Amino acid sequence: MPYPDTTDAFVVTDIKKWSDFKRQEVPLKKFEDHDVDVAVDACGVCASDVHKINGGWGEDIPLPLCVGHEIIGKAVKVGPKVKDIKVGDRVGVGAQISADLTCAVCKSDNENYCPNQIDTYGGTYPDGTISQGGYSSHVRAHEYFTFKIPDGLDTALVAPMLCAGLTTYSPLKRLGAGPGKKVAIVGLGGLGHFGVLWSVALGAETYVLSHSPNKKEDALSLGAKEFISTKDKNWAEPWRFTFDFIINCADATDRFRLPDYFSTLKVNGTFHMVGFPDKPLPTLMAQDFAPTGCFLGASHIGNRPEMIEMLELAAKQNVKSWVETIDISAEGCKEAVERVYNGDNVKFRFTLVNYDKVFGKRA
Repeated sequence: MPYPDTTDAFVVTDIKKWSDFKRQEVPLKKFEDHDVDVAVDACGVCASDVHKINGGWGEDIPLPLCVGHEIIGKAVKVGPKVKDIKVGDRVGVGAQISADLTCAVCKSDNENYCPNQIDTYGGTYPDGTISQGGYSSHVRAHEYFTFKIPDGLDTALVAPMLCAGLTTYSPLKRLGAGPGKKVAIVGLGGLGHFGVLWSVALGAETYVLSHSPNKKEDALSLGAKEFISTKDKNWAEPWRFTFDFIINCADATDRFRLPDYFSTLKVNGTFHMVGFPDKPLPTLMAQDFAPTGCFLGASHIGNRPEMIEMLELAAKQNVKSWVETIDISAEGCKEAVERVYNGDNVKFRFTLVNYDKVFGKRA
């Protein structure tokens, strides 16, 4: 049966043919009192989508699967206990769609680390239903993970903020980015360009570290103070003890000589990862951390207060993602994920659009 029992989705049915999408109905979980149904208008294409469907992260995936967790659309149905969203609101859903909201982790505004969290796609609800993402006509989300989008933000440009934006904004905030801080962003891609945008918007002196010298102009256009090419011999030497922290947005960390990066940190600085490579990190000795007394960490998306604050900052400072749009279709989904996988001149995010042309006007 069609919506409201199912969503009309572009799904992957075979991990060996991970970029071949088929259009079919897939089940939605039972509608509950705190749920919001969203008619999708746009969905960003995240590298996580690719890692998931091609098995890059080495996990079993439920099939058929519809990916996409940078979702913007219109609320078309709200549960009787939903407080802050009404039918007709423009809303967004990011990479998390549920948590228990009762544990100590959730109550400390760390629901993104809840042991009972459910991802927006590929997660299993208590009734056994598999969560399905935004390459589809509708998504069903808990109100806590559904966000009103401020007026003035373009739908196609705001969509990638729901995952990539939040994934970089959260550690920048938690590590203290702001005036008087020197922050380095490693990797100028879909994640990294957000790292630069948010770091600059928060008032930090921002630098870009990249192995691609041709990205210098883009880095400076985004607001970075300087571009540092890590391809240069002894590149780190002039920058010893410079940065308060580094946000690593690259997914090639397995090929990094990490002690070089650690050397550019101030004493007790942090090398923080949000880009997750398919391969293991290079072997490290405890002694590699000692010269600067630095820390190595990572994080998972962000929490609700950070999402709301990020969207408000984007609206206030007119922060704009760098986005290329692609019409939603089986062919469009294939093009998007293959180009992300191949690094095919993506500058710097894709957003799938024109959902009404495929799915019609939805209510």
